[in-house]
Amino acid sequence: MTKTQNIAFIKANWHKDVVDQALVGFTVAQRKIGLDWQVTSFDVPGAFEMPLLAKRLALSGQFDAIVAAALVVDGGIYRHDFVAAAVVDGLMQAQLQTDVPMFSVSLTPHQYQPSAAHQDFFAAHFVEKGAEAAEAVAQVLSLDIAALKAA
Repeated sequence: MTKTQNIAFIKANWHKDVVDQALVGFTVAQRKIGLDWQVTSFDVPGAFEMPLLAKRLALSGQFDAIVAAALVVDGGIYRHDFVAAAVVDGLMQAQLQTDVPMFSVSLTPHQYQPSAAHQDFFAAHFVEKGAEAAEAVAQVLSLDIAALKAA
């Protein structure tokens, strides 16, 4: 009998209606693949807050993997690529420090406007990226690290 794996799914609330679709895609793919995961969702104000929460969740010892989703757009006040890089770097550092795998579903479009066409396009894209994240989590969690070390 295999242990149910616990997955944390962090969502940034900027553009929440779009970002929430990543969890939809993740959950649908999880069921389609036939995985028995317990997925717990956490919301944070924005993308910048995701790495710290991811690290704290990893250190809690309760999660086998952590997924973080955000839509980081150029709001005209700061460069969105700076925020996106800080988030991805923060997640990388957190996973290396805690040995808990972390996955990013953070998109950084260059031309995003809160129009219906863009919201529909990116919502559908987040469903796809959420599904891809589920597949990536499944692949990483299925690695037998003990066997790799023995080889």
